[in-house]
Amino acid sequence: MSTRPRLASPSPPPRWWRGVVRAKLPMVLAVIATLIAGTAPVRAQAPAFTPSEETPEQFPAGAGRDDTFYACTACHNFKLVAAQGLNRRQWDESLTWMTQRHNMPALEGKERETVLDYLEATFPPRAPARGGWQNPFTKQ
Repeated sequence: MSTRPRLASPSPPPRWWRGVVRAKLPMVLAVIATLIAGTAPVRAQAPAFTPSEETPEQFPAGAGRDDTFYACTACHNFKLVAAQGLNRRQWDESLTWMTQRHNMPALEGKERETVLDYLEATFPPRAPARGGWQNPFTKQ
């Protein structure tokens, strides 16, 4: 068994040092925090949302395309509309729902008919994919 020399334990700091530490510690911590914050990587702010530039010409031609495009894009992009694929009754219910629920300006009379005619003709219900959608939780 080897004997190592015993290290002397450090002596406690003098009493006056404790007072200095207590008085200066908040300032020292503030300086350290400032230095750390100043060297931290700057996070880039996310760019402000800007809708993509859509134009009516990007969508299928037809009577009422422009009226429909501008009626819909007041609130959302037109690709959302193009992705739906509804029948006339569903399109009509969708317009009513948006008017009641989201305060969309009501489309009435000839204007509503024009929009519904375009939507029905251009974005009808799509046939389900081969075999159709199958709920994986129902028994086959």
